[in-house]
Amino acid sequence: MAEHPFLLACRRQSVPYVPVWYMRQAGRYQPEYRQLRERYSLLDICRIPELCMEVTRLPVTQLGVDAAILFSDIMVPLGPMGIDFDIVEHVGPVTRNPVQSASDVARLRVYDPAAELPYVAESVRLICDNVDVPLIGFAGAPFTLASYIVEGRPSRDYLKTKRLMWSEPAVWQSLMDKLADVVIRYLRMQIEAGAAAVQVFDSWVGSLAPEDFQAHVLPAMRRIFAAIADTGVPAIYFGVGTGELLPMFAEAGANVVGIDWRVSIREARRRTGGGVAIQGNLDPALLLAPWSEIERRARSVIDQGLEADGFIFNLGHGVVFHQPPVAVDTLRRLTEFVHEYSALRIGAGRNDA
Repeated sequence: MAEHPFLLACRRQSVPYVPVWYMRQAGRYQPEYRQLRERYSLLDICRIPELCMEVTRLPVTQLGVDAAILFSDIMVPLGPMGIDFDIVEHVGPVTRNPVQSASDVARLRVYDPAAELPYVAESVRLICDNVDVPLIGFAGAPFTLASYIVEGRPSRDYLKTKRLMWSEPAVWQSLMDKLADVVIRYLRMQIEAGAAAVQVFDSWVGSLAPEDFQAHVLPAMRRIFAAIADTGVPAIYFGVGTGELLPMFAEAGANVVGIDWRVSIREARRRTGGGVAIQGNLDPALLLAPWSEIERRARSVIDQGLEADGFIFNLGHGVVFHQPPVAVDTLRRLTEFVHEYSALRIGAGRNDA
């Protein structure tokens, strides 16, 4: 598995073709998943290892992708901390007891995930026994987790979160420290159970100005990536709308930086200094476009990705759910195109050499 193209790309080593996987590659666009959701909630699937394994494995067999990603939700590790939440259909995570004061932060528990969330480790082990590609474990980043538990629900402007960060910096720091502690333990548990790589989702940190990211978020991210570095497992750091933060994303200590569609692969490499692999970055909305446009744009992404070692093809965010939904055949065809076109480009380059 260590020589799998996905892991080689994470380490910025030569690959026979560009590896590809998709954020939210298991989800509502799949008829099989929609049928399963008629009987089980999202959290039920997260908590039942056999269901989690089947949902995680489905896109690997359907699409031919080069990595599986654990089917779960970033809110899962918050429950044992004392956060009362639910995933509300068409809304997202809703917290019944928002964190908005020093006393709220003080009551949050830092716990042992192996004891409190054993089903996550069992799911990872079961998936690793039943898929033949690397498994990516994951966690939400402290800022993005904080945005949910401070706001109480998804937000567009994060006013409560920023107000706490600016007006109560000591409280904010305590919250970041506790969340970082839990994220570290949660990621290490997944790695110990067999995850071959991990991704930290900082989906909403792009709402911050660079100086706020540097002062209030970057220290926690550095601590997280430093704390798992000894495992030797590649770590990916991903955010949405984070183009202006990319130099500091590279400083955080991840091996791979995931980017959205607003910044080109070439520019992302320039901003990150070339010391990390790059993952991205086709606009997910393009999956609803005609194939000719998908192919044209994917070719451009691949061409830029192949300008240096260390490139993983992905979307700039997750597969969108739309009516009519993204066709499974479209994602399968895109996967095949990435593999075939990149293999030809790489082979031609070797012949030229």
